[in-house]
Amino acid sequence: MKGLFNLKSLTITQVNSILSLATKFKSGYSFSFSGKRIATLFFENSTRTKNSFLMAMLKLGIDYVDVNISTSSVNKGESLYDTVKTLESIGFDAVVIRHSIDKYYQELENINIPIINAGDGKSDHPTQSLLDLFTIYEEFGHFDGLNVTIIGDIAHSRVAHTNAEIMKRLGMNVFISGPDCFMDDTAPQISLDEALKNSDVVMLLRVQFERSAHLDISKEEYNKLYGLDIDKVNRMKNNAIIMHPAPVNRGIELTDEVVECEKSRMFKQMENGVYVRMAVIYKLLKEEL
Repeated sequence: MKGLFNLKSLTITQVNSILSLATKFKSGYSFSFSGKRIATLFFENSTRTKNSFLMAMLKLGIDYVDVNISTSSVNKGESLYDTVKTLESIGFDAVVIRHSIDKYYQELENINIPIINAGDGKSDHPTQSLLDLFTIYEEFGHFDGLNVTIIGDIAHSRVAHTNAEIMKRLGMNVFISGPDCFMDDTAPQISLDEALKNSDVVMLLRVQFERSAHLDISKEEYNKLYGLDIDKVNRMKNNAIIMHPAPVNRGIELTDEVVECEKSRMFKQMENGVYVRMAVIYKLLKEEL
């Protein structure tokens, strides 16, 4: 089985190679895959990830089909394997999949075209983590020794789990913060005050109400205790940055004035996502990953 399923399976050399190619694409390098076709299968709602992949394909000259799950044979009980095998059989060169089931790709072992994981359950979101790494490297020029605190719904977050693993391997110091009901053993837990004082990167996570994330406090209280407003931003280190995978629950993780404040890199993350996904697609179609 070929593809990008998680970052645990990649070496640091492979990760750096993807980031290097993303930098080339952002600097103006272009390439066209004439005649290549990719299908997208999104079993969960998505704006940024899906459209970032579609833009990446357009920039690479790839024809794409966004499969409408609501009108597909999935609703007749077709298995994920049979759906993907059908797409392979009719001529697609790769498939991008987002699914609510952890490690859904394990049932696709006999698929012969690359599978790109666009997020699975609470486990992995490899291209989101790669674009986060790209954004951090652009800002600091290195990874080693940076302090990163991920704040919020850690237990339900594939972004947190993917980032923590690869960031530690790259030499970053990773911490988590948030309500006790959202914590797990991903990284050492610290207070928000410690995070603001010591972090080079403060990464907020969306409270995932659709994953039954339970809050026993009001949204305003959540922001006061675990979110950012301008007063808290002013307590951060001078060169520290704010990141968020989006979409943002405004007034919960971030107040309106923080979303596009000087330290925020949210929209830079979105921009960088296109170049990272171009790099991933390029390497898989060229069989370099």
